[in-house]
Amino acid sequence: MRSFSHFDWQHGKIADLDRQFPSYLSAFVPDQALVAEDDAGTHFGYVHEGQPILLVDGRVFHLHPGMYFSVPGAFRMIGGGRGIVVTRENWQGFFHIGGPTEHTGRLKYIDGCTDSLLIPPVRLGDPCLNLLYFPAGIDQTQHTHPSDRIGMILSGRGQCITPDGTVDLVPGMIFCIHTGGLHSFRTPCGEDMRVLAYHPDSDFGPTDEKHPMINRTIVNGVSASEIEEIRTR
Repeated sequence: MRSFSHFDWQHGKIADLDRQFPSYLSAFVPDQALVAEDDAGTHFGYVHEGQPILLVDGRVFHLHPGMYFSVPGAFRMIGGGRGIVVTRENWQGFFHIGGPTEHTGRLKYIDGCTDSLLIPPVRLGDPCLNLLYFPAGIDQTQHTHPSDRIGMILSGRGQCITPDGTVDLVPGMIFCIHTGGLHSFRTPCGEDMRVLAYHPDSDFGPTDEKHPMINRTIVNGVSASEIEEIRTR
């Protein structure tokens, strides 16, 4: 199994992904409608170029470059635009539209890189969408991930280093880092780089026992998360 794969731009479904957490990758291109009919799944998308129109349950949303979304159930994407969609099968997330993406991440990552959690897990273990920021001159520590990482190079140039060789990364490249694949990123080209990354799972997120509402509900000086008898069953 290769550590890293990249995909040519084409309209519609491009690849099936990590079967631990069944997902698949699609893309949309100008002047062709992308129709997603997976009513049991949730679709995570990003607009790379153009101004496509997202149609959901009779509602119309005008999108712009740098915007991202998640849509549970069916949708249509029409008009001029180019971007990707990753569908997490048999899982229902929130409807969400955000962006445009910021230039740098809000959270510290590794080796000088930062990250922003664009669409967080609804519950502990759920999928999420991230923005990674790599300053110029980064030489990342080699590492792996326990599930597939689906990404796109949003801006800047760099390299991905794997046991199979070095891959040049350019804006608009769509890629997959496969489960357990050893890799690292470099930015030796004198420019920073931004990367969109979909994770099909997480070890982070709220639970029924711990979430901001219950944690910060105080009864006689004690968090409601610590009071078993009043917790909703």
